[in-house]
Amino acid sequence: MYVGTLSFDLLLGDVRSLKEKRSVVRPIVAELQRKFAVSAAEVDHMNLHRRAAIGLAVVSGDAGHLTDVLDQCERLVAGRPEVELLSVRRRFHGEDDD
Repeated sequence: MYVGTLSFDLLLGDVRSLKEKRSVVRPIVAELQRKFAVSAAEVDHMNLHRRAAIGLAVVSGDAGHLTDVLDQCERLVAGRPEVELLSVRRRFHGEDDD
């Protein structure tokens, strides 16, 4: 079994309230969940209206498939014009990990 995670640190564009922030972040999280069957959520910067952090996790029996899914998720978020991707942190846990 392999587990992969991604953490995205995002800067939001012309967002002036937490309500506007949610209208940007929620569709990204929903699209990740729908397209790639991953667990995803907003995980940090909850009270800052121009920053967001999204975390996601994937479990797979095949390391290659896991890497493909993580790559596709990263491309999806990086390609969203309403956000600037400040950083991505990728973690990969395999069968040999303790």
